[in-house]
Amino acid sequence: MTQTPDESPFVTAEIATQPELWRRIGSSFAQYGDALPKAGQRVAAVGCGTSWFMAMAYAALREDLGQGETDAFAGSEFPKDRGYDAVVVISRSGTTTEVLDLIRSTDVPTVAITATPGSPIVELADHVIMLDFADEQSVVQTRFATTTLALLRASLGQDLEQAAADAVTALSIDVDELAKLEQVTYVGTRWTVGLAHEAALKQREAASAWTEAYPAMDYRHGPIAIAQPGRGVWVFGEPPAGLLDDVAATGATIVHHAELDPMASLVVAQRVAVAKALALGLNPDQPRSLTRSVILS
Repeated sequence: MTQTPDESPFVTAEIATQPELWRRIGSSFAQYGDALPKAGQRVAAVGCGTSWFMAMAYAALREDLGQGETDAFAGSEFPKDRGYDAVVVISRSGTTTEVLDLIRSTDVPTVAITATPGSPIVELADHVIMLDFADEQSVVQTRFATTTLALLRASLGQDLEQAAADAVTALSIDVDELAKLEQVTYVGTRWTVGLAHEAALKQREAASAWTEAYPAMDYRHGPIAIAQPGRGVWVFGEPPAGLLDDVAATGATIVHHAELDPMASLVVAQRVAVAKALALGLNPDQPRSLTRSVILS
């Protein structure tokens, strides 16, 4: 993954493919749908890092849409004695130690969503959904994560066309001023809490930046104390009553793409993370201390 100074990061091109990939999922969902949990089943969704945050979003959305009780866990925190009808495991590399250990240790049917043919998860899981067309060269995940969430949203009966159209708009939004903010706190409600966590992670990974993420209603219970001019509060989804006024009173910049699908607002956040990294002279494709997969001995 070596680049010359004149080349754009791989992640920049990968971010730009997301509208096309979401549309591809929407038009070809039938080939994946049979493997995913059905309405009424009790489901756990698991992953590590970015994949965990996509699991969080899916779990909340599935419950809100009345599809069945759904929990989300980091791979290492899965309660092996709790009863489920299915476990959805998200792993781009298919090699992450925690999720492989989980699959080996559970008797619950597992559905793996991965981007890597021939990886260990392909052999271990009961069902595999291969999204290799959404794989990435960058260590930083962008399109695999959102394409996975698009797939899971489609499994819940959601039409992805507007989200894809909004993602096209997201690619044209100027992010230069947002990248100059000293600090950003991301907030969301229900399924967009997972998006808030993922947006915060992108800046920490790509730009080594100070970011935080919270459920929107919890933001006033302490985190608002760091809000001030030159810092930002990024709101995913519908903000709770009065929150924007409270943030405005601090002088912090409010970022709220009310006109966009929340997943498209995440695309903007991805672009901000890359822009901030480049402004700091960092390579967003190869974050400090990170590799494509965490494999423990």
